[in-house]
Amino acid sequence: MQNTATPTHCPYCALQCGMNLTPASDGTVELSERADFPVNRGALCGKGRTAPAVLSSRVRLTSPLVRSEGTLVPASWEEALDRIAEGLSRTRAEHGPDAVGVFGGGGLTNEKAYTLGKFARVVLGTSQIDYNGRFCMSSAAAAGIKAFGLDRGLPFPLEDIPKTGCVILVGSNLAETMPPSLRFFHELRENGGTLIVVDPRRTKTAEQADLHLAPRPGTDLALALGLLHLVVAEGRTDEEYIRERTTGWEEARAEALAHWPEYVERITGVSVPELREVVRMFCEPESAMVLTARGPEQQSKGTDTVGAWINLCLATGRAGRPLSGYGCLTGQGNGQGGREHGQKADQLPGYRKLTDPEARRHVAEVWGVDPDSLPGPGRSAYELLDALGTDIRALLLMASNPVVSAPRAAHVEERIKSLDFLAVCDVVLSETAALADVVLPVTQWAEETGTTTNLEGRVLLRRQAITPPDGIRSDLEVMHELAGRLGVEKGFPTDPEEVFEELRRASAGGPADYSGITYRRIVEENGVFWPCPADGDAPEPAHPGTPRLFHDRFATEDGRAHFVPVAHRASAEEPDEEYPVLLTTGRVVSQYQSGAQTRRVDELNAAAPGPFVELHPRLAARLGAAEGDPLAVVSRRGRAVAPARITTAIRPDTVFMPFHWPGEGRANTLTNPALDPTSRMPEFKVCAVRVETVEG
Repeated sequence: MQNTATPTHCPYCALQCGMNLTPASDGTVELSERADFPVNRGALCGKGRTAPAVLSSRVRLTSPLVRSEGTLVPASWEEALDRIAEGLSRTRAEHGPDAVGVFGGGGLTNEKAYTLGKFARVVLGTSQIDYNGRFCMSSAAAAGIKAFGLDRGLPFPLEDIPKTGCVILVGSNLAETMPPSLRFFHELRENGGTLIVVDPRRTKTAEQADLHLAPRPGTDLALALGLLHLVVAEGRTDEEYIRERTTGWEEARAEALAHWPEYVERITGVSVPELREVVRMFCEPESAMVLTARGPEQQSKGTDTVGAWINLCLATGRAGRPLSGYGCLTGQGNGQGGREHGQKADQLPGYRKLTDPEARRHVAEVWGVDPDSLPGPGRSAYELLDALGTDIRALLLMASNPVVSAPRAAHVEERIKSLDFLAVCDVVLSETAALADVVLPVTQWAEETGTTTNLEGRVLLRRQAITPPDGIRSDLEVMHELAGRLGVEKGFPTDPEEVFEELRRASAGGPADYSGITYRRIVEENGVFWPCPADGDAPEPAHPGTPRLFHDRFATEDGRAHFVPVAHRASAEEPDEEYPVLLTTGRVVSQYQSGAQTRRVDELNAAAPGPFVELHPRLAARLGAAEGDPLAVVSRRGRAVAPARITTAIRPDTVFMPFHWPGEGRANTLTNPALDPTSRMPEFKVCAVRVETVEG
């Protein structure tokens, strides 16, 4: 590669911040500001700023590894690929195609996510494919489809946030999870708008708010219903909007009226005056938004919880209007695109349903296969992991680390160890990769070209800035080689733009229509918002893309938004005498997801060296614990130990643990895999625990 600056994007969260990369003469990579990209305008968090550190051969894999006499040892690419092909073939022959599983990740580019879904269904013939994005945004996606007929994280660009009148931010600590986005909320307040933050902890984000509500974990559904009750009682509904643009109001209204303010106060711990103040702040401006993140979504009732917040937007006329609406703050770098093009157990490219005969026909035609040859829907992510070693005997895993990130992680680790065969493609030797029979070192963000779709639905181009080290191949090359070894010689190109051209055709006419998007347009327009259909047979698509959704109609069959009646119910696991405290989990600013990459960066480890247990002084006093003392947090699934961090920023009935670390401080050893019945999202955000001091 030439020593010139290449404009590209960060490998981490769904902001996909713009940056420039320049190879240096000493083999390192210099990162510089890219002020032209509107999402971050040059700003970067510590993770983005230090991202080039993971490109170093000191921390990343540089050779395939195969297991020999219980130990992973270097091997040639030919030997490693042959072993994978043989392991997958043997399992299919002995146990059938559904005995082979595929597990993907929300960090894969659109091209790789698309190819992985195609590889599972065409080459392996398995229905057993899902990805770790099921753990992130799936409840919001399910609620958005029910209400609006379409799931796109944000139906408007981030630049609209400072121009609205009020934002209710539910269960998001974006000051730590995506710091460059905080400027939009600062500008909101500078412009006279207000920010309401809902979080059981007084986070760095909550400190920026005009009003902070600290509900008991697992009660966000009751909170939203209580607010809607007050909207009705105070005559703040937009009756004309409800009549002209929605259906199902009477049923949803009846459910909300059953959640009177005093009842909601008892459930949530949020006082009636606070509830009334939220309604006033939200309803008085001409425009307002509700934004949710993992807090309300990662619950066994996450779909209903998000649905209740959407109902609040609909009842007040806040959806499908300028500077208003409901949005989900997608978490993973390509969490949006990753769920649109075939990684999920029930979906085909373009966000098509795998059970839709027309969708199957369209995609099969693009792939050149018989529609009847495509398998049906498979297991969701946790259910797939839970079936390892029994129904699923071999697994191909890309860009995920479930040994750290999955709920009930000790059980998942044992299921992975019980597999007949495990192959992992990754940049580093993660805790999951360390258990594999074969590990393939693959290219990463700065070493390859491909598209991602950020939290706004803006399709972006990450451009290759440096040449990967010798011995490193891309995931596309891996799937091409494996497909050939497994008897499929065509249909798996290694050039990402060629893959994207096929993706365009496969998505055409689907809910997530990318057919009018090209690499050239993405570069020239700084990203293109989907849906963006092709303009007939025109040589260059002319559709402008869709930055703002639903202003004319919703994506439902009748064009109206649909109220979905919901009622509060308890979490899957409530405190009792044996487990009297609630645990909630989350992230810290200097680590990312399972930490597989960020834990290899010295600067980030210095800032966030390990796990901790955040607890209120009153709980600490009852335990006799001081700052830094080791504490054991015990749930029905296991035990984790980490130092105490005592603060008044958390409720006395709640403890918090970040989930980035393996070992004895692994927070997900404790978490509950109880699943939302619609989204199949596990209940990461609330479970019952007890806290104990640890001798020594």
